[in-house]
Amino acid sequence: MSSKQTPSSTLSGWLMASPLALVLALFLVLPIAMIVIVSFWGATEFSIYPAFIFDNYEFLFRSSVTYSVFLKTFMFTIISWALCLAIGFTVAYFLAFHIRAQTWQIVLFLVCTVPFLTSNIIRMISWVPFLGRNGIANQTLISMGMIDEPLEWLLFSDFAVVLAFVHLYTLFMVVPIFNTMMRIDKSLLEAARDAGATGFQTLTNVILPLTKPGIMIGSIFVVTLVMGDFITVRFMSGSQSANVGRLISNDVALLRYPSAAATSVVLLITVLIVIGIMLRFVNIRKEL
Repeated sequence: MSSKQTPSSTLSGWLMASPLALVLALFLVLPIAMIVIVSFWGATEFSIYPAFIFDNYEFLFRSSVTYSVFLKTFMFTIISWALCLAIGFTVAYFLAFHIRAQTWQIVLFLVCTVPFLTSNIIRMISWVPFLGRNGIANQTLISMGMIDEPLEWLLFSDFAVVLAFVHLYTLFMVVPIFNTMMRIDKSLLEAARDAGATGFQTLTNVILPLTKPGIMIGSIFVVTLVMGDFITVRFMSGSQSANVGRLISNDVALLRYPSAAATSVVLLITVLIVIGIMLRFVNIRKEL
């Protein structure tokens, strides 16, 4: 059978792809292009004006606040990613290999998703009565005699921010890892056991390498969501900490749109570099 494409089949392919290409152009490429253009505009106290100047980028890279905020963003991202990976991998492993009945796998997986049917704000607020000065955690520790006075760092701190990130985004790690684990041929695990491999050796030499695509997809989700988040940092830190998202939010609140656009461009490039580095370790298209 000849695989040569005819002009009519090529035209048909372009016509079929054109609706999706139009949607991507309108809702992805065009907004990003506008942000890049505005990042070179000028601004006064009351207005912005079209221009092609680098003032916004010069101010951004000369300010020490920029570097401290980016470092804080990386700190939140790395810690949250590591915890999400540890918890997500454990949950997915339990569902995929310790629950035999497919019905119970689906039921337990749906149970994991129930909290995510509510908004992020509600889930963050739910931590306040638990972590507050007179909250459940402090009262329990005091009643058990483990502490003499309430722990101040449980709420409105970096600890609370990371806790909220892990709570909000762990499911984005569980889903792709669980999906990848379910596609692993169980005969490979039996072959490893028959060859005398221990449970740990099977995990590190069979399951972990075959789960890399799911881990990488989940990592991309978590990293991009944490680096772009701003409301979680503002709420859970009590406005005592900041990340890049908050820096952009503050510029928008002060109507400094060109400065906010410049910061957004730098953040976008940073996220793309991080994802590019991550994809160097796994060829997702080949693995899938």
